[in-house]
Amino acid sequence: MTEAAGDFEALLRRALAPVEPPADLADRLETTLLGITEMAADELDSLELSAMRDPRNWARPAAAIVLGGTAAAGLVVLRARHRAARQRSRPAALTDAAERALREVFTEARRLVR
Repeated sequence: MTEAAGDFEALLRRALAPVEPPADLADRLETTLLGITEMAADELDSLELSAMRDPRNWARPAAAIVLGGTAAAGLVVLRARHRAARQRSRPAALTDAAERALREVFTEARRLVR
C-alpha cells in the first residue's frame, strides 16, 4: 500500500513540475497581439457610417472594438513587463519601481493610440 502511494506521489510530482515556456513565446505573443490590433483597426477604418443605420451591421465593428481593445491592452501589459524585466537588474525602491511601471504602461498606451 505504501509502495503505491509513493509511486502516486512521484507521478504527481513529475506531472505538476513547472515547465519553462519557449524562449520565443513573448515575441510570438507580441506579434499575434499586434496583428489582431492592426486587423481591428483596418476593420474599423473600412467602416462605412451610412451602413451603421441598420443594427444588423453592428456586429463586426463591435467585435473589432472589443478584440482590438483587448489585444492592445495585452500588448501594453506585455511590453511594460518586458521593459520592467530589463530594468530589474538595477535595485530600486518599491515606489520607484511602481512609478516606472505606470510610466511604461502609459508610454506604451500612447504609442498604440498614435
